[in-house]
Amino acid sequence: MNLTMIQHLTIQEAQEQVDIWIRTVGKRYFSELTNMAILTEEVGELARIMARTYGDQSFKKSELEVNLADEMADVLWVLICLANQTGVDLNEAFAKNMEKKILRDKDRHQNNPKL
Repeated sequence: MNLTMIQHLTIQEAQEQVDIWIRTVGKRYFSELTNMAILTEEVGELARIMARTYGDQSFKKSELEVNLADEMADVLWVLICLANQTGVDLNEAFAKNMEKKILRDKDRHQNNPKL
């Protein structure tokens, strides 16, 4: 698969491409627990950028070369690894989650006076 095709992947195709990369370039998946720790680390890196970009903290000089999109992609990568390892079809899971939100929250936010 070339880089242009990778830019337009479905969730299912992304799961397949991560699996191919892990098996051919990465040798094997890290354990699920290790990947959970890595996911937490990556979310922390994303949180740091968000806090400094949109919150009240400022960047240190050593942090000025941060890339929000790249950190989000790191989170997605590890989440896909965990889904692959645990047999979760993220496409199906996302569709079910959206259905749940549509049914459960159809009036919830519209009727919230705080919003």
